Amino acid sequence: MSKDNVESIRAILDAYSRGDFDVVQETAYPEIVVVPPGWQAPIDGSDSVRRWMEPDAFESQLIEPLEFRVAGNRVLVRQRSKIRGAGSGIRIDFLAWVVWTFNDEGLTTRVEIYGEHEKAKALEAAGLPPE
Repeated sequence: MSKDNVESIRAILDAYSRGDFDVVQETAYPEIVVVPPGWQAPIDGSDSVRRWMEPDAFESQLIEPLEFRVAGNRVLVRQRSKIRGAGSGIRIDFLAWVVWTFNDEGLTTRVEIYGEHEKAKALEAAGLPPE
């Protein structure tokens, strides 16, 4: 199942980067929770997550997975995000750690996003040992 979860994440990130948010939503459990980075409030439910994904200030959003670490039904992903601002053309390139949790049906139930500097928190959230 862990290999399937990694392949699911690859497909989800590819769909997201193409702007195919319907595909992303189809892989989510209806009661999914997304925990954005920083002090942002969690986003509950697949419909709310779908609306959150829609770019409003971005012309493009590309996410490239760099590393996967599997811990049972959780997968820790180190990823690079490349974003271009709509209108301004400003480019943003940043690294993050993301913990994906899957249910027995292979649907995403939780996504937690951590800044690059929060690796220890991401490892703990994924149930992996500290480094």
